[in-house]
Amino acid sequence: MELVVDGLVRRFGAVTAVDRVSFTVRPGEVVGLLGPNGAGKTTTLRMIAGILPPSEGVIRIGGLDIRERPLEVKARIGFLSGDTQLYRRLTPRELLFYFGRLYQMEEARLARRVEQLVRELEITPFASQQAGTLSAGQKQRTNIARAFLHEPDLLVLDEPTSALDVVSGRFIVEAIRREKAAGRGILFSTHIMGEAEYLCDRIVLMHQGRAVDAGTLPELLERSRCKNLTDAFLQHIGNPRPE
Repeated sequence: MELVVDGLVRRFGAVTAVDRVSFTVRPGEVVGLLGPNGAGKTTTLRMIAGILPPSEGVIRIGGLDIRERPLEVKARIGFLSGDTQLYRRLTPRELLFYFGRLYQMEEARLARRVEQLVRELEITPFASQQAGTLSAGQKQRTNIARAFLHEPDLLVLDEPTSALDVVSGRFIVEAIRREKAAGRGILFSTHIMGEAEYLCDRIVLMHQGRAVDAGTLPELLERSRCKNLTDAFLQHIGNPRPE
């Protein structure tokens, strides 16, 4: 299922947080929204996930308009927000079963999927601990499993490796690569240049609510005449690195 974002705008009073952003995400493709804090990445992702309504513009997933058929569109999305919380008294395994039933997954399929994710994300050592006792990395692995659980057509991930150590971050990156190999479209935000270079098929550079450039890494470097993504981004925002 292809995601099409066309002319997306979000205003908060007199402030325009997202200003006519357009891009696509195709099946089996990883697209990164790259930019500093305040660039409009999270607001863009929340509109795509159906949490915030756009002020203007169109969001379609598999040809379905999110404004016209919101429940159908949301059922096709796995969303991870940077501030997603877990029910503290439930264990990771209990949480996954709870959310799977909310998605109306058939019980045998749900049980297989839960055990698959517990194994692949190496949740087994803490799968029976209450979520309130988990470390940041363990909570993030559980949240990733929750977003992936119902095998959505599109994954929308807001800073999925933020505040994680190297080991936990590696698990998340490998999970994203597995989902890409399974043919899912993946859209994620990051401010980490190396992460975007390593994971993304295409990159959308965002600054002050606008998409200032988009393309593959070679395309971005060629247009900017820079040797790395950091320099290319700084050039686009009018702040070139000193020689």
